[in-house]
Amino acid sequence: QAQLVESGGGLVQAGGSLRLSCVGSRMISDRHIVGWHRQAPGKQRELVAEIAINGSTIYADSVKGRFTISRDNAKNTVSLQMNSLIPEDTANYYCNAALIAGLRYDFWGQGTQVTVSS
Repeated sequence: QAQLVESGGGLVQAGGSLRLSCVGSRMISDRHIVGWHRQAPGKQRELVAEIAINGSTIYADSVKGRFTISRDNAKNTVSLQMNSLIPEDTANYYCNAALIAGLRYDFWGQGTQVTVSS
């Protein structure tokens, strides 16, 4: 069964950095769009950053210039470097892989908690 496993979350002070990593069992390849989403308590899950099959990236306006997404298909990994963290970044972060085959098929990890203290 395909799996996505996140790591790298934790508690950090405002202004600090964290790096999230996601390893995908056959789920992060040159056939998948991969990305990170987050969900804060009481809020809907939102896209943070996504990287397409051709390597193009999109970012939420709130993280542009602070977060960088990257992928390594050979190692089946996608990473999110988060700098200049602010308390509003506090959320559970989910790794996502999507296969486009007519429809979009989404796969999710279990999530990793990021908490930014002020």
